[in-house]
Amino acid sequence: MGITLDLSGRVAVVTGGTRGVGAGIARAFLRAGADVVVCARKPPGTPVEVAGRRAEFAPVDLRDGDAVRDFFGRVAADHGRLDALVNNAGGTPYRLLGEADATRHARVIDLNLTTALTASLAAHDVMERLRTPGSITMIGSVSGSRPSPGTAAYGAAKAGLEHLARSMAVEWAPRVRVNTLVLGMVHTESAHLHYGDEDGIAAVERTVPLGRLAEPEEVGDAAVFLASDRAAYITGASLHLHGGGERPAFLDAATANKEQ
Repeated sequence: MGITLDLSGRVAVVTGGTRGVGAGIARAFLRAGADVVVCARKPPGTPVEVAGRRAEFAPVDLRDGDAVRDFFGRVAADHGRLDALVNNAGGTPYRLLGEADATRHARVIDLNLTTALTASLAAHDVMERLRTPGSITMIGSVSGSRPSPGTAAYGAAKAGLEHLARSMAVEWAPRVRVNTLVLGMVHTESAHLHYGDEDGIAAVERTVPLGRLAEPEEVGDAAVFLASDRAAYITGASLHLHGGGERPAFLDAATANKEQ
């Protein structure tokens, strides 16, 4: 018997859902039948849609708490419910710690941690007021559990995000479930900015046990699962989507030493 993930009649919000991983998540929710609202500071270059179904867009600066609360209030007023929130918005430039002061690094933490807290609090308030079960999913990163030179503040924020999700899961049970998707490398339209040209991407893919980067829609499928009734007993969990992680460097070093 196959597993059916049908979210027809449900409403999902995806922050940062206009491109990259966020757009892949939004498309997966659309395929599952959900009504989807994506938010970001700027509108998407092209609509986020799949099979004739289109995500609604709302401009929101997630760093503005009042604007975030107003946004979730409008979602509830327009749709009459809120079933799922995926906290995807975030990102970071490559910057070594000594190349900026603490204030600049704190902005990265604010974008990747505080905004997710702000959105989750606003979504929780709506879910509680409407008295409907809900699901919140954080989009974490393997950077939160390993050294992240050049993106240290981002890694620290993602570590905090995962811990925040576990605490929320305890405080907000049983009505609202909270989980984290811990991502490895994803093949988005901006992958070349991180990994170089096609040869560079291929070289990076060879470091992944499954031999490739994840696709945004694969992240979306996992997010849909966590928001579905099939995950009704999953909360406070961290699901890793990293293709097996990274091959330990010492194994390559040991192999190279034997071949000499």
